Amino acid sequence: MPIFEIEQYELHTATHRVEAKNEAHAIARLLAGEADLIDNSLDYIEVADNYGMPAGQNRTLMKQLRNLGIAVGDDIIPSVRTITKVE
Repeated sequence: MPIFEIEQYELHTATHRVEAKNEAHAIARLLAGEADLIDNSLDYIEVADNYGMPAGQNRTLMKQLRNLGIAVGDDIIPSVRTITKVE
């Protein structure tokens, strides 16, 4: 049986530390990439179902998933970024 690798979108939080004169300035520096990531601060929240593979490029896969009873919308295959057959 084939083996596949699947990249799945997930929501995580990461804590950063930045010196700034106020909260707005701190956020601005974070968004500019000027904050330092605190090691081991990555925290899983949930699967990101609002992101996924574009449906238009994967119509056959969408149909197969629906036939398996998997709920997929018309725009994306929820949470799946890529799928690759490796063996």
